[in-house]
Amino acid sequence: MVALGLLLLIFLAIGKWYPGTGAEVLDWQPTRSYEDEIRLEMEDIDEMLEASNERRRRTGRPELTEEQVRQQVERDLMEQQERQDHLKEEGWRES
Repeated sequence: MVALGLLLLIFLAIGKWYPGTGAEVLDWQPTRSYEDEIRLEMEDIDEMLEASNERRRRTGRPELTEEQVRQQVERDLMEQQERQDHLKEEGWRES
């Protein structure tokens, strides 16, 4: 039992005071850079907005801008928070 505890302490000490990180030891690199992730996210947003506006054009509704979508999302989140607060006041538990 003492040997097992000593082994555990040795591993913890190595983890604490080893100068590098596990990623450096394994020579691990992320598959994509943060810049690529941001660029892809922006492209996804543009594509989704364009697809939504294409449907809106076909049905004769006005197109939406990114700012309008962001405002609608913010309103929806606020309404959701208000409903959640109301349910908490009534004694409902969160799921």
